[in-house]
Amino acid sequence: MSISEITPPSNLFPSRLKSARELRGMSQQALAIATGLPATSISHFESGSRKPSFDNLRLLSDKLNVSADFLLGRAITPEQTAVPDQLARHASKLTTADLKLAEGFLALLADKDKDKDKDKERRS
Repeated sequence: MSISEITPPSNLFPSRLKSARELRGMSQQALAIATGLPATSISHFESGSRKPSFDNLRLLSDKLNVSADFLLGRAITPEQTAVPDQLARHASKLTTADLKLAEGFLALLADKDKDKDKDKERRS
């Protein structure tokens, strides 16, 4: 059973925001200070009485170190999007040539595991 089966999709954001905040050990006031938003806005978002703007959604996800996809219910756990988000943050700082090199390296790493699996199958 997934979280989306328990909570209707329209109600996921408030519960995800609160869960992410609590997971980080932050109070509503602490999150408000970190984001520069009023504490009342955080309270309204968590109660579901208001929805954040795109900019505020991005700000909240950045300060809570979770993806907007997690907050919106498009990923079950924060970990599902953590690695792609980290890679994207690093990739945004690279030159085009370095991006191509990184892409090749990632492909090499992915293929390495496939080759190991094929070797295991041959030995069986």
